[in-house]
Amino acid sequence: MVASSAAMIADGAGVPDGAALRSHVRRRRISPQAGHALEILGHAIEYLTDEYVHDAGTLSVRDGQLQAVQLLMCLNRQIYFDCPEVPTFAERWRALLDAHAA
Repeated sequence: MVASSAAMIADGAGVPDGAALRSHVRRRRISPQAGHALEILGHAIEYLTDEYVHDAGTLSVRDGQLQAVQLLMCLNRQIYFDCPEVPTFAERWRALLDAHAA
């Protein structure tokens, strides 16, 4: 999983583009396991970035610490986007009307 996520970072895959994010902002149903994983990853990302700033690191694409942060952020997004979307009120209403019409 880590190797495939590292490849995703190099390819830029697994990251939705900005237009897709703006036009498709939806709530997600996050399971307790996914929520726990997101919480742990968030703490790890925060810790590594705080350490990086504290050490006054210089930005470099080949910096292992920055690559680790990118890997954790990629895993964070992957877990979040794997969670199912919550239907909107309009979608639930339409499904209810369709069920009564059938």
